[in-house]
Amino acid sequence: MTPSTPTLPNDAELASASASINRLVIALDGVLYGQHELIELVVAGVLARGHILLEGLPGLGKTELVKGLARTLGLDARRVQFTPDLLPGDITGNPILQEVDGRRAFVFQRGPIFANILLADEINRASPKTQSALLEAMQERRVSAGGETHTLPDPFFVLATQNPIELEGTYPLPEAQLDRFLFKIEVRRNSAEVLQRIVLNREIGVEPRVEPVLAREEFTALLGMARRIHMPDTVANYIARMVTATHPGESAASAGVRYGASPRAALALASAAKARGLRHGRGHASFEDVQAVARPVLAHRVLLEHSARLDGATPAGVVEKLLAEIPAQAKPLPTSLAAAKIK
Repeated sequence: MTPSTPTLPNDAELASASASINRLVIALDGVLYGQHELIELVVAGVLARGHILLEGLPGLGKTELVKGLARTLGLDARRVQFTPDLLPGDITGNPILQEVDGRRAFVFQRGPIFANILLADEINRASPKTQSALLEAMQERRVSAGGETHTLPDPFFVLATQNPIELEGTYPLPEAQLDRFLFKIEVRRNSAEVLQRIVLNREIGVEPRVEPVLAREEFTALLGMARRIHMPDTVANYIARMVTATHPGESAASAGVRYGASPRAALALASAAKARGLRHGRGHASFEDVQAVARPVLAHRVLLEHSARLDGATPAGVVEKLLAEIPAQAKPLPTSLAAAKIK
């Protein structure tokens, strides 16, 4: 049975959605100074219903951004500090023996994962078994325990952080698990001007005041509308060619690549591009949308050969070369009327 084509948003819906998303971005700009590009990507990521991995040094505001996002949307948020002794049940929950109607029975005690937004701080410090329990829930959006399945809240997002320099006693996420994250975003340090603004407006231990800007129902409507954004055939073809070009032998940029991106990367590019189109009030995704989200979508899905890493190559560098090499149009535009066969 062929699925029905979703109804495209009309101009009034697009204008209203763009204005709502803009209020959200402005509110988050007041939480995390000088990180507008990061905020735009995080907003696009959640509109695409994706999970996000934030990598950066301590103290750059990653946690405050996640808490601010939850407050502006009026969503329930929980934070878990990942440590080597953290067990899967500490996240998902455990069956607890309790007295029920005069008899003893196991009752499932829900863990912190049962929230709309879960902040997984320093996810690479937990054991692979605990990481797998979280990532399974991210993929399936449900938890199985004691022979029962428990559905996670809707919407459900995981925003995880990891520190790129303190690697002792950590368990780096395998590529197959990294693939579960829609975006991997590098959080960069602030400029001197932004630091001055922080000093003048913030105090240690005092959280920024954040007011809700979107009701839960409004946000849910935006999530549904993002899926209704049109994906033109030419843009879908560009996504397919970009993902194919990440594989060895498929492009000049892929020299030194061991494994390229999976089909999930193509779906991630499409979802993120449509979300960005909605953010800018358009009813369709564009080439520019794909290019804007290509780096955080593809870089963590490209695995380099050891020799390439020794030569200084990086996955992010490969994506930059791909963006320069792969044309948006599958065929070059004609250079003259004669070439275009126009008489």
